[in-house]
Amino acid sequence: MEKDPERLEVIARYEALEAEGIFDLDVEEDPPGRIILPGTVDYQQKKLSTRIKAKYTFALARRFLNKIIKNGILVVKDVIGIENMDNLQTGAVITCNHFSALDSFAMQVAYERSTASKKRKLFRVIREGNYTSFPGFYGKLMRACNTLPLSSNLATMKEFLEGVDYHLKKGHFVLVYPEQSMWWNYRKPKPLKKGAFSFAAKALVPVLPIFICMNDSDRIGPDGFPVQEMTIFVCKPIMPDPKLDQYQNAENLRNANYKAWKEVYERFYKIPLTYTCDTNKNPQKPN
Repeated sequence: MEKDPERLEVIARYEALEAEGIFDLDVEEDPPGRIILPGTVDYQQKKLSTRIKAKYTFALARRFLNKIIKNGILVVKDVIGIENMDNLQTGAVITCNHFSALDSFAMQVAYERSTASKKRKLFRVIREGNYTSFPGFYGKLMRACNTLPLSSNLATMKEFLEGVDYHLKKGHFVLVYPEQSMWWNYRKPKPLKKGAFSFAAKALVPVLPIFICMNDSDRIGPDGFPVQEMTIFVCKPIMPDPKLDQYQNAENLRNANYKAWKEVYERFYKIPLTYTCDTNKNPQKPN
């Protein structure tokens, strides 16, 4: 089967960006988003209507997840280290590498395999455009399925930050993709932005690094590429130090998270982590 030209273009775009040392730009042709104004999103789910809508939308998402698993579109080969999620006694910021529109569903699989899912909700931080611009079924999920959209409006961002802090202190999980970009089927960990780690440092909750590795299955998808089998590694939680200030805690958490992802990558793929842009083989730098 011939490979999809659009997918080949996406790969070429991020290979060019990696060569330039630019890792935080998306390479998909996403629709432009509208600005989320203050009061638009019920970040803390204070309204009954928000909670009912979330429950209904989650049921739709779960049926969709069952379907794509059954049809072999999403393949989770294994979840390793789930005890690290089971043993959490507080809320946590969960981080994950971002390489597919479906990796959020893979994270749902991992979450549901944990005993923690019986007493904690999983919220997802999403980009503004995903909340405002996605049509149809995916738009419903983006707007109602326990999502916390970022905003380019400062007043709305204050509401967002208060919502994240509220859910973490309530003992829930907040999933963040700290690479700030989605590169399709890209296997390496990308440099991390500090936002996710600032959330954890402010709330004094742990960061739970999760890194998803892939291998080609023997099944070819409609895009002409092998369907990826995912192995989800749940790393040990990283604890903030209450003696340090928020800035230093965030920096320490970020560096430790990157190190954990790097170790998983090198252990799974059995190769050193290198980038085409950097002879030092590590572009992770403070923001």
